[in-house]
Amino acid sequence: MTQDRQATYAALDAWIDAHFDEQVQFLQALVQVPTDTPPGNNAPHAEHTAELIQAFGFDAEKHVVPTQQVKDYGMESITNLIVRRPYGAGGKTIALNAHGDVVPPGEGWSKDPYGAEIEDGKMYGRATAVSKSDFSTFTFAVRALEAVAKPTQGNVELHFTYDEEFGGLLGPGWLLAQGLTQPDLMVAAGFSYEVVTAHNGCLQMEVTVHGKMAHAAVPHTGVDALQAAVAIMNGLYAENVKYQQVLSKVPGIKHPYLNIGRIEGGTNTNVIPGKVVLKLDRRMIPEENPAEVEASIRAVIAKAVEAFNTEHSYQGDDAVRVQIKRLLLANAMTPLAGNAPLVDAIQKHGETVFGEKPLAVGTPLYTDVRLYVERGIPGVIYGAGPRSVLESHAKRADERLELEDLRRATKVIARSLADLLA
Repeated sequence: MTQDRQATYAALDAWIDAHFDEQVQFLQALVQVPTDTPPGNNAPHAEHTAELIQAFGFDAEKHVVPTQQVKDYGMESITNLIVRRPYGAGGKTIALNAHGDVVPPGEGWSKDPYGAEIEDGKMYGRATAVSKSDFSTFTFAVRALEAVAKPTQGNVELHFTYDEEFGGLLGPGWLLAQGLTQPDLMVAAGFSYEVVTAHNGCLQMEVTVHGKMAHAAVPHTGVDALQAAVAIMNGLYAENVKYQQVLSKVPGIKHPYLNIGRIEGGTNTNVIPGKVVLKLDRRMIPEENPAEVEASIRAVIAKAVEAFNTEHSYQGDDAVRVQIKRLLLANAMTPLAGNAPLVDAIQKHGETVFGEKPLAVGTPLYTDVRLYVERGIPGVIYGAGPRSVLESHAKRADERLELEDLRRATKVIARSLADLLA
């Protein structure tokens, strides 16, 4: 490696250190504007982000998703941002994507979920780790790149999107479908200690169980939809035992699993429930076929309903009925051969900056990256954060980010961009 290249890396690191207080304040300003999804009124945060980065000389294109399309999707407003930084003819276009939408804070916080308080070197707040942190990582890595390395070819694009929690179809999916971007490579928000090259798929379904309401004093005159739902749930949970034998060959991913995350139903304690709604989440390993997975789940539900009706001699209008609606189908992300330059650069600089080489692995999560990969754009997941989702408290109370991870991940991204655009 030439002395010039080493000097560039050292200068990038020094620039990031010199501007780190500013970077932390930028992240605090992002965290302090809520983006709870649902309800998903996220356009105000995009407007605020655009204002903040304008101070850095970054002009953000505001791409407003049509209101009716957003409402049909189950959200209130989405404005996606693209910041284009062209450096010269030739070279590759590298996109850096992070999402600003978050799940609601929930209960149990010891800090203000939107206070962005700093204590013992950690920033607390919803989205500090996933993934407003990487609005900050990517923005300041690009600022350092331009101040120090001054690339003369290629392009960098910042993609700040707002519907990852709903599947990404009106975030990166919408930007790609509209032909607004077509990068050569991409990096999405992640954690600092691994480079994710593959992830699970996800199928979410809504199962509505129809019985017949009746007074609890004369239960034989009704058909208990909740009791039927229990039979369905038992059938589905039994599949989890079988899934443990379906092993993935991707490091970091084990086996499929199914979760029933929401149950709604009934009208009162003294009424036999006439309708119950279940919402389930089925994680698919990269080797699975989504169509076959969905067909299998539908078959398990149908078998459970048939057995329940037979056991209770329910026929005709008295028979339990179900309606099944697919809510989300997110395909798994499988590695593309073209992601090697990304993996190599991040691993090289990750080892230098962190003192250990980040592993290239899969993750049981599902992310927006699949939407780029499905269009033939090689991508990886890497950013500021701890070793695991559990450590970050993402989607739990007291989500937090080690600020030193933010600093070091920013250096890794800046150094990697310098290599990829050289």
